[in-house]
Amino acid sequence: MNFIENKPEIFETTIGGKKVEVIIHKYGGQANGSCWIKCGDTVVMTNATMSDSIRPGIDFFPLGVDFEEKQYAMGRIPGGFKKREGRASDKAILTSRLIDRPLRPLFPKGFFNDVSIVSTVLSIDTNNPPEVFGMLGSSIALSISDIPFAGPTGSVVVGMIDGKYVINPDNEQRAKSNLHLVVSGTVDAILMIEAGADGVTEQQMLDGVLFGHEEIKRQVDFINSIVAKVGKPKKQIDFYKIDENLQNAVIAFADKKLDKALAVVDRHSRGEQEEQLLKDTLEQFKDSFPDSEKDIKDILYNLTKQKVRAKILNDGFRPDGRKLTEIRPIWVEVATLPRTHGSAVFTRGETQALTTTTLGMITEVQKLENLDEETHKRYMHQYNFPPYSTGEAKPMRGPGRREIGHGALAERALEPVIPSEADFPYAIRTVTEILSSNGSTSQASVCGSTLSLMDAGVPIKSPVAGIAMGLIKDGNKVAILSDIQGLEDFLGDMDFKVAGTKDGITAIQMDIKIKGIDKDILKQALSQANDGRQHILAQMLKVIDKPRLELSKYAPKIISFSIDPEKIGDVIGKAGKVINEIIKETGVKIDIDDNGTVFIATNDGIMADKAKRIILSIVEDVEVGKRYEGEVVRTIEIGAFINIAPGRDGMIHISKLSKERVNKVTDVINVGDKVLVEVIKIDERGRVDLKLLNKI
Repeated sequence: MNFIENKPEIFETTIGGKKVEVIIHKYGGQANGSCWIKCGDTVVMTNATMSDSIRPGIDFFPLGVDFEEKQYAMGRIPGGFKKREGRASDKAILTSRLIDRPLRPLFPKGFFNDVSIVSTVLSIDTNNPPEVFGMLGSSIALSISDIPFAGPTGSVVVGMIDGKYVINPDNEQRAKSNLHLVVSGTVDAILMIEAGADGVTEQQMLDGVLFGHEEIKRQVDFINSIVAKVGKPKKQIDFYKIDENLQNAVIAFADKKLDKALAVVDRHSRGEQEEQLLKDTLEQFKDSFPDSEKDIKDILYNLTKQKVRAKILNDGFRPDGRKLTEIRPIWVEVATLPRTHGSAVFTRGETQALTTTTLGMITEVQKLENLDEETHKRYMHQYNFPPYSTGEAKPMRGPGRREIGHGALAERALEPVIPSEADFPYAIRTVTEILSSNGSTSQASVCGSTLSLMDAGVPIKSPVAGIAMGLIKDGNKVAILSDIQGLEDFLGDMDFKVAGTKDGITAIQMDIKIKGIDKDILKQALSQANDGRQHILAQMLKVIDKPRLELSKYAPKIISFSIDPEKIGDVIGKAGKVINEIIKETGVKIDIDDNGTVFIATNDGIMADKAKRIILSIVEDVEVGKRYEGEVVRTIEIGAFINIAPGRDGMIHISKLSKERVNKVTDVINVGDKVLVEVIKIDERGRVDLKLLNKI
């Protein structure tokens, strides 16, 4: 692109009452599609590129999405030795997933060229969070490009304040909102939902989605007007096709045999028969269709998908024999591990999750480096999906996007019921280890977390359970499945996860493989999910129905109280001398927030009380007439110095040691003696005069 000759195009619209500018043909230019979006002081650049040909050896659509957070966007220099951005933050990874999920279903089947979308935050105004503009910019960049894409899509955040919905709420509105709902879709249908909520009803959630969809329709019209002016013609791509003769021959050979295998309800027996059928089919055609193993596998997969879906739609027969609304058998165990602060195992069918709870000091919260105002996270949920959970032998690796996404979903589901710091002054970490996987492990981790938190004695406001719903849709035929297993997720059209309490929804995540769902399907799925959630909750509460009244004996016991923030320095002392002496004397752990909140952690209640008394004696004002227990720290000819509180001494004049005449101070008291004294005077310089009441 010749930037000098090419005239920039600027398009303007209003989203949620705020002016939004889209700038084309001014920056970048080598990408297939590129745009800048500005809203307030937030600026997000998005570039979409496509490879010229299929990467050799792949049989899937390689879409890559990266949401890049730059510290300069907030006027910061990155920490660390290198002073440059490192690994993407969890929030950036979650945003990349938000961008990816509504776009992926809109690429044509058989399209295997690499497509890369990079959305970069260049400037940020926290009143206008950049995530939704990364989603919008990705749709614009793809739509104006020559990349095959059946968009545009629109994306919004919906908040709810006092029962009223708002689009893309600002800081003040987000603080008041009991809903954070991200919705993406086309002009006709919803493609993706991601939500955290404080117990909203199914109807409120549905109304919020529909409210957001109205704004999405306006965004799609706006993007279409941009495409009409600057859009490129779409490239003609040679999509991969399977040889028709091979397809017909494989279907004729395998059709009846596959019917027999799919009639087996037991998953493992069915899997063995399907594996044997694959071997027989490959052997059958190895001479007539050499080098066709990949195509044969694809044909059998598509035939399996067609038959399983037809059985569900036409006969109401699920692969494991359940009815459409039936939940798999559930068993629950708590206090599984002896030394953790809380633990539980939640099992539903062949999905099993072990969740542990660990309690710590407030200073052990997770520190964040996101491009927003949130600096730390007190409740942390982490999710691990080891290969043995699916019976696979693979190398163990660190958490990927899937693990981070599932962990964040469970964390979002539980966060509304976590007690406040004032009521429960702990940092809380839950970790879920998936021990066995066959569908809906993220929601098993929600259930396991609730149980583990209650086992640990965390006074959660209400138990939370989660369920994953599925969809099979063929024309006007629709089947909504409760508690989907792996095969139904793999072959179905929707993965719709809903978590909540008995009273309302706390989290939702919906992904669609087809080109969207309508209001009626969404309404039925929410209603059916509520029924399933209530059933699961009832099974959980049979084992433990409320948080334990006492914490584990291995958990730290934390007391908290407040002091004047201006006195924090007195408690800490020069180079930490005072606070370290308190810790040494009592054996407790002490943390002090900048707001003056003091946290004392120990398993010894007597020492906790002693540490508290010492701290309060430091920060309370010394008053004339008050009595103090102290220690003689120094004697001089005319008197003695008494330490009445850490960092605070007073002096007893020799004349105040006794009613009788005293010749030498050391005739009455010596260094190290414990004494009871009374304050008789505080001069204008703050010096404290004492009199001796008696030795202790």
